[in-house]
Amino acid sequence: MARRVARDVPGLIVKFGDYPLHHGGVGAIRSLGRLGVPMYAITEDRYTPAAVSRYLRRAFVWPTTGTEAPERLVEGLLRIGRRIGCPTVLVPTDEEAAVLIAEHQGVLGADGRFLFPRVAAGLPRCLASKQGLHELCSEHGIPSPATVFPRSYDDIAAFAETARFPLVAKNREAFLRRSRPAVHGTTRVATREGLLRLARGWGERPGVILQEYLPREEAEDWIVHAYFDAESAPLAMFTGVKVRSWPPHAGMTANAYVVDNPELADLAARFVKQIGFSGVVDLDLRFDRRDGQYKLLDFNPRMGAQFRLFESESGVDVVRAMHLDLTGRAVPEGEQRVGRRYVVENIDLPALLAYRRSGYTTPHAPARASGTELAWFARDDLRPFFTMLVRLVRPGVRHLFQLWRMWRIGRRADRSTG
Repeated sequence: MARRVARDVPGLIVKFGDYPLHHGGVGAIRSLGRLGVPMYAITEDRYTPAAVSRYLRRAFVWPTTGTEAPERLVEGLLRIGRRIGCPTVLVPTDEEAAVLIAEHQGVLGADGRFLFPRVAAGLPRCLASKQGLHELCSEHGIPSPATVFPRSYDDIAAFAETARFPLVAKNREAFLRRSRPAVHGTTRVATREGLLRLARGWGERPGVILQEYLPREEAEDWIVHAYFDAESAPLAMFTGVKVRSWPPHAGMTANAYVVDNPELADLAARFVKQIGFSGVVDLDLRFDRRDGQYKLLDFNPRMGAQFRLFESESGVDVVRAMHLDLTGRAVPEGEQRVGRRYVVENIDLPALLAYRRSGYTTPHAPARASGTELAWFARDDLRPFFTMLVRLVRPGVRHLFQLWRMWRIGRRADRSTG
């Protein structure tokens, strides 16, 4: 595997916004860096876990919010490209970065300065939009939860009269989640009164969608990570099941296993082929036991934070597959390593406590892991782990407590209306 990689073509982790404790970026730095690929990253400061990795050649300190004018972000990327001084593979870690690269690919790809999968310019924005994704699913026959898109408070009030609760509220657009978020992530709403109370703070044009709630007692969370070439053919395809997430049942993966699921892989490959996407994808689906359907919740047109869960027998993950393909090398074939487990140390413990109380089970999870990949701890790269611990102590613990408190409020609301 190492001999196949173009070691003279570096990679750049592209991230916009303030989220220094991002294990996905660290995973990408290690994944390519271990093969000898020179790695660079955009970081909030010089003391993020990514910035101190032994596999990072240089951190470009560039604090951003994700709400800057696109022209400013493009110019910043071009400036970094000039400093690197050679063609560089871009590895976006958030929707804002993926959308920006797609919508300015002519400028960013000029003279071969940056290498990235070419897609229809508006497609990543559409996929990152909850409304855009739902409309694509409807068009191509992909199951997804029933969803409405209110345009005013009056729309919400009218919907609330006949709605079935609980339901889920999400921010409609990826970019607006940073500049004008209506909700802080996926929010479970238990009652009509609770919905109307939230809606009063959303203004005249609420930037939310209201979605059918798939009860966790009747559902199971699955993930698909894959890399698709310029013809939308899968060069790497992986499927797995979430055991825990944080916040519970609605946040990022805290614990997951690799599980073969040909039906899910076929669904993902068919959808990507129909829409003509190229690049890395991270899909979240929920299996609804009531009707036997896998319902697509999120289509992230970029690398997922937990991508290192998945690796083939030939040593390929989605980031390595992208680097190989964009540098003109063949991606080695190989089956996924079934039974492999992924654990995010800083969020799995609170998730474990919450899930024990909820009684949720994951029938498809293996009884025993064939191997475990930790998000932060690595014997050959210890500094990111200890830097994470230091930065977690105050703001990180406070953030985890706030998420837990929101979850507890939702649970109490459920019991009061049950």
